[in-house]
Amino acid sequence: MRHTKSPILAQARLFSATFQTYEHPTPIVRESKEKAPTSDPEDEEDGFKKTERASQASQVNLSAKLSKDGASQGKPGFGEIWRLIKIARPEAKVLSVAFILLLVSSAITMSIPFSIGKILDIATKSGEGGEGSGGMLFGLSIGTFYMALGGVLLLGAAANYGRIIILRIVGERIVARLRSNLFRRTYIQNAEFFDANRVGDLISRLSSDTIIVGKSITQNLSDGLRAFVSGAAGFGLMAYTSLHLTGVLGLLFPPVAIAAFFYGRSIRNLSRQIQKNLGTLTKIAEERLGNVRTSQAFAGELLEVHRYNTQVRKIFELGKKESLISATFFSSTGLMGNFTILSLLYIGGGMVSSGAISIGELTSFLMYTAYAGSSMFGLSSFYSELMKGVGAASRLFELQDREPTISPTRGLPVKSARGPIKFEDVSFSYPTRPAVEIFKKLNFEIAEGSHVAIVGPSGGGKSTIASLILRFYTPTQGRILLDGKDVSTMNIKSLRRKIGLVAQEPVLFSGTIAENIAYGKPDATRSQIIAAARKANCQFISDFPDGLDTFVGARGAQLSGGQKQRIAIARALIKNPDILILDEATSALDAESETLVNEALTTLLQSNNTTISIAHRLSTIKRADILIVLSNEGTVAEMGSYKELSSKPDGAFTKLMEWQMSGGETQSAPRAAIEADETEGRRFDSEGRGLPSEKEEIEHEHLLSDEAIDPSDEVEEVISIPIEKREKGEDPK
Repeated sequence: MRHTKSPILAQARLFSATFQTYEHPTPIVRESKEKAPTSDPEDEEDGFKKTERASQASQVNLSAKLSKDGASQGKPGFGEIWRLIKIARPEAKVLSVAFILLLVSSAITMSIPFSIGKILDIATKSGEGGEGSGGMLFGLSIGTFYMALGGVLLLGAAANYGRIIILRIVGERIVARLRSNLFRRTYIQNAEFFDANRVGDLISRLSSDTIIVGKSITQNLSDGLRAFVSGAAGFGLMAYTSLHLTGVLGLLFPPVAIAAFFYGRSIRNLSRQIQKNLGTLTKIAEERLGNVRTSQAFAGELLEVHRYNTQVRKIFELGKKESLISATFFSSTGLMGNFTILSLLYIGGGMVSSGAISIGELTSFLMYTAYAGSSMFGLSSFYSELMKGVGAASRLFELQDREPTISPTRGLPVKSARGPIKFEDVSFSYPTRPAVEIFKKLNFEIAEGSHVAIVGPSGGGKSTIASLILRFYTPTQGRILLDGKDVSTMNIKSLRRKIGLVAQEPVLFSGTIAENIAYGKPDATRSQIIAAARKANCQFISDFPDGLDTFVGARGAQLSGGQKQRIAIARALIKNPDILILDEATSALDAESETLVNEALTTLLQSNNTTISIAHRLSTIKRADILIVLSNEGTVAEMGSYKELSSKPDGAFTKLMEWQMSGGETQSAPRAAIEADETEGRRFDSEGRGLPSEKEEIEHEHLLSDEAIDPSDEVEEVISIPIEKREKGEDPK
């Protein structure tokens, strides 16, 4: 009498299907072929023996990766600084107005010490019985002079206001233009670029780096020019007042200049490190917040907060180091300035006593000294901020200068993508893993208007075929022909407009359902959007209060997997593509969602377009006209209809289906092809591990049958007990 199948029995059957292969491999020496590789402790990591493929994968090509410190990691030359300044070239006319206002405000500011000196001289002479309050100053009475001076100061304030507001607006405009240009340059890069670079670092370059550069060439440049003009005018007027005192002050300049040079270089290096770590911080935040549900499901909140805080502490330590260097520089130069003032007072007081200069001239000189000293500090600050700007700009220039390996604008326009698709001796390796060959002289042809399913083991390159047709990558050898024309000669934008894609994990953008459907055809009318949604079986839209105007949330978070998939199908339908690629469109769905999605896919398959299905599900495979079975060696193992291939008992497709039906899943299928050893009567994988013979498999199936299951059996002891322990929360070991 057969017993009812239990969940534990089902789990035991599934686990045991791969139990002997993975948990208890039987290394056997095959003299007729090759020796099974021995286990070298140095080649093992965490209990997994490294394969030859792992050695190949370790040969990484990161030529497309942006350097964290920017293109120029050495000392910035004049050319790099000049290129930074040239970013503001489109704003030259407006900046010239700001520069004129700067000259006006600086001239008025520098006239104040001279005026104060003259006023003090008049007051001193008046106290000594000289000219009284009715004396003249610059040909004006004292009262008139004060009124005129007040008017001049108002003019200076107005000029300063105009300078500041112009530079702020220009700065924001430069930052906006930088971000727009960089985002465009980033968006036209090919897939290799995004394989090698983290999104968080790119976001950091688009956000914080552009702000630093914008500030460096507007507000900071203005402050630097003001400091230079004020300093030059101050030293000139000091020399006019007293060459002797100016010579004393000149002794301060060399040490301050040397200190400013080393300070600026240190700040530049620290700025690059801070920006690099900010990019890493942005990457962590973007990646973790984008997958917050997964993290919460594994109770990983504390781990992720710790990871984020660790990076925050690194930035904090760099900030502390920058603060220490800045404090040391400014305090030491400030101290030197104060001692210089004391020296000037001592020497200047003696000159006043001897009658070499007047008290008003000494006062004017000291005020000019204060302005000149402030200008020196301003130039030091300008230099340090400029070096920060150079550090950030080098990261922007590296991104801006990178040309995509596949041009988005060149090539012949594609009016129609109809016609046969032919892979002709195509070999391919991913650019970042050049030693791992995915395809090796791959050859097949897809007839126009046919429905082809591509099947094969996981990692066999099924999705890579779709990427090559879409020209995300270029074959390392061979050609891909569309209606007899090499796709490498075609304009990729024009080609992709003729191709529809429904991915395994549909990507929706923040916005409404209507906007996501119309993404495939931006000029689509409302009626076309509705028609596409109906064809894609999107009746669930009626359940939303806002209908097509319902916001789907970030990445479609407000929708279920099946709903997102049907919107993706509607997005493909509205394009009316010549080529339709279905990349495992139902593999992650439940039975109900799969049924609804398959009904929508049936509508797609009724059209005259060429359909390429990358399939795992048997229901998808059966609908195809032709099956292309890929091998682990990157070639076509066999090709034909489902009926033809399934009728071959020793065919690659039959073996693949048998393995899947026996309890395995294609996603986790072994990469190694099963080889038969006729001399030993045993089967081996390519690593030399013994696999169960057909007789052993029959006996094993009998052991797992309902009649044979008994608590005292060895199989029950090996398999069922750990499952029971897991149910009780115990350690299976």
